[in-house]
Amino acid sequence: MAGALWLLPVALGDTAWENFLPPATREAVCRLSHFVVENAKTARAELKRLGHPTPLRELRIEQIPEHLSATDIERLLAPLLADHDLGLMSEAGCPAVADPGALLVQRAHELGIRVRPLVGPSSLLLAVMASGLDGQRFAFHGYLPSREPDRGKRIAELEAESARQARTQIFIETPYRNQVLFAALLQACKPGTRLCIASDLSLGSESIATHRIADWKNQARPALDKRPTVFLLLAA
Repeated sequence: MAGALWLLPVALGDTAWENFLPPATREAVCRLSHFVVENAKTARAELKRLGHPTPLRELRIEQIPEHLSATDIERLLAPLLADHDLGLMSEAGCPAVADPGALLVQRAHELGIRVRPLVGPSSLLLAVMASGLDGQRFAFHGYLPSREPDRGKRIAELEAESARQARTQIFIETPYRNQVLFAALLQACKPGTRLCIASDLSLGSESIATHRIADWKNQARPALDKRPTVFLLLAA
């Protein structure tokens, strides 16, 4: 018998667990003693937030290496083959979504291991829900190029693709570069393209706004510095 791989959603910021998780998800997390995580420090903070009944020093918490090899995957999943349930945690939000944990889930399926996703916050889905853009057709593109002219070229490509396919395009940026990306979007996109800026989702400081590029240019720019933000655009 093998254990199950539990996919454990994590808070998007500093907030009480009752604000973002159903009780059944917390209870499932608190039954586990083996974890594979994106960041060990933030995972311990999350388990403490959830009130895990076992002292943290007694939990087995393994961090995913920056360069994840096939050997690493086998080692990290080994508790499953020893009949232990294993929890997979991203640094924030849902594991295996824009997250290296997807490779572990893939291997679990290949090994015939049961995968158990739990309910919790996903910044990408929250942003789509709140944007007012097309929720039937959308695509996540991760990070855009950090420098010009590559960044502007990529924005233009995504906008043209959005117009052809009537598809919402979703992307993110390292928080300290949010303002630069926002300025690049105003520069590269057409006036009729709708742009949603969704920051600090699920937190008390949450802000979400969708406007056409022409309207964004005529108002005060949002405060985005150091705030986790999801960007969404839909071309006219």
